[in-house]
Amino acid sequence: MTDITVQRVYGANRPGKKPKGVTAKRVKTASGETVTVRSIDADSPTFGEEFLYVFGRNVAAARRRNKEVLGTPSGVAGKR
Repeated sequence: MTDITVQRVYGANRPGKKPKGVTAKRVKTASGETVTVRSIDADSPTFGEEFLYVFGRNVAAARRRNKEVLGTPSGVAGKR
């Protein structure tokens, strides 16, 4: 029988840490609301990691807004 050991190794690439290739700017919209704009370099060697980070942050922000407006993070209003 084979014994398998699984171990997570977090170094500089731990989950949730902003990759170095992601730049974030806070800008004002036409309506005066402040928003964060995250951008990545398409030619970066770590494009996948950077894209996944930005995508995850966008999904988290959308879920927060849906929860405020609709009361549910999925964006689908429940039956009442």
